[in-house]
Amino acid sequence: MHTSRINHLIAKIGQWASLLILAMALITTLIVLLRFGFDWSAIAVQESVMYLHAFALMLVIPWALQTEDHVRVDIFYRRMRPQSQRWVNIVGAIVCLLPFCVYSTVSSLPFVMDSWLILEDSPQANGIPALFILKSIIPVSFALLAVQGLALLVTNIKALLAAVEELN
Repeated sequence: MHTSRINHLIAKIGQWASLLILAMALITTLIVLLRFGFDWSAIAVQESVMYLHAFALMLVIPWALQTEDHVRVDIFYRRMRPQSQRWVNIVGAIVCLLPFCVYSTVSSLPFVMDSWLILEDSPQANGIPALFILKSIIPVSFALLAVQGLALLVTNIKALLAAVEELN
């Protein structure tokens, strides 16, 4: 898969996930109206906001990396030449990002698998009976982050190699 396809896929997932924020706001408004206007509430509806929040947050993380909207100590980075920034990106991806993603994905799998085995549901009475689906977003998010990290790594390596080619 080419980095452009990966970037396109991650961007589409991120854009779709960002729409979940709108759904979350609408449901929260509905919860408030129903509670104060009609003295009615439902645990499952309230939990749906938590589910949407988790899915939105976890699915936009790879997109934030792609668009460079992630948290970075930018004191030195922004003053660096583009070639130096590429080296920081390469070393950061190899030393920090990818090992963290692999660790987080692999270490969360038993947690998620156990939840799927028992089809874990909400600890709340009348909650959403699909906690196992909510937990599944953890390894999915870190796997997508790793894929985006690999695309970032390849892009930076290609850019460095192109710069070397220009010098020759």
